[in-house]
Amino acid sequence: MIMQSKHNMAQRLRVQSQLVWELAADSGDQIPFRVIELLTAVQTHGSLLTAAKACDTSYRHAWGLVQQAQDALGVPLLEMARGKGARLTPLGEKLVWANRRIKARIGPLLETLASEIETELRHALQAVGAPLRLHASHGFAVEMLVRTLSAAGMAIDLKYRSSQDAVAALHAGECDLAGFHVPLGEFQRMIAASYAEHFDRHEQRVIHIVTRRQGLMVVRGNPRKIYEIADLGRPEVRFVNRQPGSGTRLLLDKLLQKAGVSPLQVHGYEQAELTHAAVAAFIASGMADVGLGIETAARRFDLDFLPLQTERYFFLVRRATLEHPALQTMIAALQSAEFRHDIGQLPGYDGAQSGTILSVDEAFPELAAPY
Repeated sequence: MIMQSKHNMAQRLRVQSQLVWELAADSGDQIPFRVIELLTAVQTHGSLLTAAKACDTSYRHAWGLVQQAQDALGVPLLEMARGKGARLTPLGEKLVWANRRIKARIGPLLETLASEIETELRHALQAVGAPLRLHASHGFAVEMLVRTLSAAGMAIDLKYRSSQDAVAALHAGECDLAGFHVPLGEFQRMIAASYAEHFDRHEQRVIHIVTRRQGLMVVRGNPRKIYEIADLGRPEVRFVNRQPGSGTRLLLDKLLQKAGVSPLQVHGYEQAELTHAAVAAFIASGMADVGLGIETAARRFDLDFLPLQTERYFFLVRRATLEHPALQTMIAALQSAEFRHDIGQLPGYDGAQSGTILSVDEAFPELAAPY
């Protein structure tokens, strides 16, 4: 795996991570990552010629790479038919899914590492202005916001971690913004209360980022006939979880409790992934039947989605930090028509209130008692 960087020493240094992996056959032959890219493009376009154009290479070169890989592996990766384009063989499909799963699991970790390295290099260069420190539960809206702000030249020190860890980090002064999410409805008070020890109603504010749908992500066609949380307790159902401390795992535990299902009954409860996309990739690879996650992840991995909850995603911030110019820029971006439109293109997401600033009491009126 290779992490590459691009930078402008005079103005601003930005580290960009790119995940690259290769296969090695028993013969010692290397199957380059370029082959994986071509197979992915074939799956998308249904044609090696179109895939070659999408990968900015010639048909002859693309076919040569695929042929070399097939010779090294001893099995075909593509099925070609004149006038009918191309389609992946079972092994070709598995390689594409492997790449998507690797990116889903490791991508956020690389983003965090790249952000940390960028911060240290900026310090070494004595760059002007401290970066905005964001600790957040991983989500597609956060990804989009960070890309938007980075493109505008803002320095962001990003660290993906669980919702509980992020909120605790803000309380400890380790970050400027903490990303976390809380469901609407019957579980709102219980989940919000799990963060309350780190809330300060006088010195903190809550920035609304998005509303999104959580639900059961299942294999396309739902062959296991999974329709509700109680089905997770069936012995033949294989589940994949999120890590302890994540907002999604907190929600799952409340849903299981309501359904009268013990975690001990859930096959795979201890099998945890760090992001919604990693959970979806795990299911799509055939290693699990179901997981709890957001709709965008399900759609991107061609899974069926059964909505269960609507939740709000927030940034927790100190009131004084709101006066920081970088925060003002971020809020303006959140409130822009362009950002809200782009958020609306994510399945299950709603950005109508993006950038709205609330007091802790306004966001969570159910936490009226002192804390």
